[in-house]
Amino acid sequence: MPKHLYSKTEQACMDVPQMEENKMAKYRKLSRTSDQRKALLRNQVTNLLYHGKIVTTEAKAKEIRKIAESLIAMAVREKDNFETVTVTAKVARKDADGKRVKEVVDGKKVTVYDEVEKTIKKDRPSRLHARKQMNKVLYGVTEVPRETAGRKKNTKSVDVAQKLFDEVAPKYANRNGGYTRIVKIGPRKGDAAMQVIIELV
Repeated sequence: MPKHLYSKTEQACMDVPQMEENKMAKYRKLSRTSDQRKALLRNQVTNLLYHGKIVTTEAKAKEIRKIAESLIAMAVREKDNFETVTVTAKVARKDADGKRVKEVVDGKKVTVYDEVEKTIKKDRPSRLHARKQMNKVLYGVTEVPRETAGRKKNTKSVDVAQKLFDEVAPKYANRNGGYTRIVKIGPRKGDAAMQVIIELV
């Protein structure tokens, strides 16, 4: 019987399975709860943008690609949307060993500061919004040197969002999409899931 001959209630019931099918087809659950899935994808996307290449399963790679490409497109669009501002900052004076210089004032040791002029990049509103959207997805990265000597001193935090603006976006300035590549490397031992390399082109 043609659909228009059914009552409105019957038509609505007929549309429910199609709506559920469309709703489920939007993303892969990856056999995880919502929180676990989000944490997994955030971690994988951060590693991809930081290292430029990761090994994962095909299903995960397809989800990672969606997020990574949208972030790169955002960075390409906003990479030059800033203004240069000169500010005066107080910087602690240090000796030859890198330790802070202190002087005695009223019987107390006080760190000596010098005023230094710095030129910084100030985000315009749309770029600032893009940075906030990126930081909702990306985790912070800490670089720890392999050498034991001076490890604590040389450990530093990396702003992956800033890396997107400064290093990744300029490479794709003249490219409209297609920032990543997925290459199959064969089934994984144990569960035979297809493993792939996803990398920035």
